[in-house]
This record gives sequence, structure tokens and C-alpha cells, in this order.
Amino acid sequence: MTTATASSMTLPRNENQALGIGTYACEFMRTGDPSSAVKHRTIQFFTDSVLCGLSALALQTNAPVVLRDEALTYPSDGGATVFGSSQRVAPEKAIAANASAVREWDSNGTNFGYNPTLGHTAGEFGHNDFYAVPIAAAQVAGLDGAAALRGMICLDEIRGRLAEVFSLKSYKIDHVVHGAIASAAVYGAMLGATPEQIESAIGMVVAHYIPWRAIRAGKQLSDSKGASAAISTEVAILSMKRSMKGFIGPRDIFRNPEAIWRQFEPTDGDSPFDLVLSTGGDDFAVMGMHFKLGLYEHQSAGALQGIIDLVSANPTVLENPDTIKQITIVAYEPAFGIIGDPAKRDPKTRQSADHSMVYIVSTMLRKAIERAAETGSGTLAEGNDAWWKLLMLAPADYGRDAIADKTTRGLMDKIQFEHGGQEYDDRYPDGIPTSLVIELTDGTKLDSGLVMYPSGHARNTSADLDDILLHKAGLLGEIAMEDASSIIERCNGIEGAADLGNLWEVSILQRDPVD
Repeated sequence: MTTATASSMTLPRNENQALGIGTYACEFMRTGDPSSAVKHRTIQFFTDSVLCGLSALALQTNAPVVLRDEALTYPSDGGATVFGSSQRVAPEKAIAANASAVREWDSNGTNFGYNPTLGHTAGEFGHNDFYAVPIAAAQVAGLDGAAALRGMICLDEIRGRLAEVFSLKSYKIDHVVHGAIASAAVYGAMLGATPEQIESAIGMVVAHYIPWRAIRAGKQLSDSKGASAAISTEVAILSMKRSMKGFIGPRDIFRNPEAIWRQFEPTDGDSPFDLVLSTGGDDFAVMGMHFKLGLYEHQSAGALQGIIDLVSANPTVLENPDTIKQITIVAYEPAFGIIGDPAKRDPKTRQSADHSMVYIVSTMLRKAIERAAETGSGTLAEGNDAWWKLLMLAPADYGRDAIADKTTRGLMDKIQFEHGGQEYDDRYPDGIPTSLVIELTDGTKLDSGLVMYPSGHARNTSADLDDILLHKAGLLGEIAMEDASSIIERCNGIEGAADLGNLWEVSILQRDPVD
């Protein structure tokens, strides 16, 4: 029986959870009461994602440009807008374009599907790629920024809680399915759909449009990897629009014996999980999501923190880089399997380089060595936050010249990446368990110790997140436009915006591509 408390709604496995998600989304858009902390955290993720997207377009990355140009060929009165334009286009096309741009750098938020309080620890990945959905819905329906922010929180809650209870990656299904389901629900709720119509749309998404992780396999990754959320969300919005026009999709999809849930985790008739969705207070899924403090695969964050910890404590290493004999990184699965894949030891494209542990770590270390050479000292910054800002990885660090850099390649050759076994695996996804040892030619070993909660992690309490994110926004913003302060302020003030029609009417610079 569906139950509700003052702060949550429980959708039990023996009831129609697709209908329950529809009911939740509709009710949340009317009466949801997230705390100011939840709103602030969501706005942080939203602003971060927008600056990622604008800079990707400025540097003319392929998929965002293709999808944005495509969207502009679908004019639609009363539609939504793409980054850099006030022209109204078909909302599903605007959403696909903007979501693709946001995701292109792989530098926005991440969740790991971990909620030990409820025993929901499936550990599915997910990313904050979907804010284009509530923005587009608000533009189409003429809603204000407060409604759009509520939609963002609702969307992150649905996809985040699904990630806690069902691991798609375990069955080689791409994690964007959770986001597509949430997108259909929130778009429908904001446009006035009934719970039954939302249920129908969710059924269509799951029955017709399941993406496999084949898009993330291979030695050199393609546009499909970065555009996965965009493409799945596009069809989710199409499904919702069709449902609102009367098309009836499969009902009760989570208990459907032929759908992915029970096919992969067989039951006698129930869905494989209960689902708990927050309606008020502080305990929302977004509060457990993590920031990337630059451009890197989040599974490498522990190693990057280890590098910063070691070079800040041992600056002479940067002054004498030839004394570095070997670097040993020890981490957990799935980090070892994903960014430690031997095929990624020799990346040729940005999409592969940003999923290569040896490349990411070597690039940050190379930047530190170069800064030390410029200043004549390895003492480059004071404190953790200053080091993160100084060495923050940017789009240029994944360009063709950077990928071929001889210093970086030399450092890559010195790295040994090892699986830490059960001891490390058991600590994930609570943290990002990683250790890093730099061995010098004289036999000295500099050991980071176990890093669990690197800066940017939801359970990190030492980093000044607002300050580092402001630096990141400025770093990406100066790529995107002459003065990004206005769009940063616009995003940070989204809750107070009365009209979102011209939200994305900004002038985006056209710069030479980095790759």
C-alpha cells in the first residue's frame, strides 16, 4: 500500500509504481516542500551544468552543435529554447540539444545510488544532465523559475532514488534510463498530465527505448557516450506528448514480467524493489550527489585528491620531477574496470582521455610541474581549495595537443593502476576509496593514505564548495562568452525569475575546437 509521511512517499513493490511515480510528480509540483539547503544544492548543480553546456558550444564540440542545429530546424510556437537563442522550437529537440551540451564535457554532477539509511545501495551511476527538462516545461507552460526549480528537485529525486534501488549497469543497460523515466514524469506533471498519462509514458520509455552500455564500450568512444542522456530524454518527452494526446503505452511497467526489471531480477509478480521518494525537508537524493571540480571522470576524484595532497605537502617533487620513479594508484571496482581499462592507457580522443585514469592523473601532475617550472618553486598555493583551483582540469587539457604531450605521456608510463580488492570494493559507493603512492628514485615513498571523500564528494566537509564552483564557473564562462557573470547570476537566481522565455538568449563565442 502506498504510504505517505510528512516528508516522504513510499511506493511498495507490490503496487503499480509507474502510476505511483506519476502521482508523486503531480503532487510534488503542487505541494512539495524541499528545504532551502536542497534548493541551494540543486541550484549549484544547475548553474554548474549550464556553464559546462555553454562552453561546450563555444568550443564547437560535435554532438552539441549537431543537435542544436537540428533543434533550430523544428520551429514551434509555444515551444522551448536552446542555449544562445530565443527562438521557440519543439521542446523535445531543445531538451536534446541542451542536455547534450551540458553532458559533453562529462564534468557536471554525479550520483552513485547509495542510501544506507534505507538499505538502498544498488550503486547505479547517474548525472545531473536533465535540468533542460523542467526549464523547457516551464517555457512551454509559461511557468516561473520557482516552478522550474521544483521540477529540477523532483526529477533528481526520482532518478536518484531509482539509482539507489536498481543497478542498470549490472545488466549492461545504460544509466540514463532512470533519468528518462524521471524526465517523462516531471515534464508531464509540469504540463498538466494526469498520473495515468505519466504512467503510460513511462511504460513507453521502458518498453520501446532501452539503451545498452554498448555506447560506452570500445577503445575510442564516440558522440553516443556523451549524448546518451539527451537522446533518451528526447524520446521520453515524445512519449509524454503522445500519451497526453491519447496514446496508451504499457501499464504497470515495473511489474511487467517482460520488462527489464523482472527480466533481470525475477520475482513472483512484484517489482524487485520498494521506492521511497521525499516530499519535504532536507533528505532529498540531490543532497547525496557529487560535484566534479573540473573535467574528469568522477571515479578518478580520489586519485586527483591524492595528487593534490602529496604535491602540496611535498613541493620539491614538482621542482625535481625526474626523481619520480613510479606512481601506484590503488582503487575499487568499478573504477578499475572503467577508467583502468588497458585500452584507455593510450587514448586518442577526448572522450577516451577523460575516461583514462592514467591520463587524468598525469595531466593534473603535468600542470603542477609546469607551474612549478614557471615560478621556480613547487610551493604554488596555500590550502586544498587553492590547489584545486590552480590545477583545475579544463577543456584544453583534453585537446589533441594535450593528449599527445610528451611530459604527460612520460608520466603515464610511470603509473601502475591496481585493484584494491575487497577492502576497497566494500567502501564503495559510500566513498571513492583510492590510495596513491609516489616512489622516488632514492627509494622514498610518498603515500596519500586512503582517500574516501575527495573534494566535491557529497560527504566531504573540508572543501569550500561554493568558492571552488565559482572558480569553475568563471573558468568555463570565459570560454563561453565575453562576460559570463550575467548568466551565472541568472542561473543562481532561477527561483526568483518570473519568466524564463528568454533565459538562454545569450551571445556564445565561437572558438576554435580543442580537438
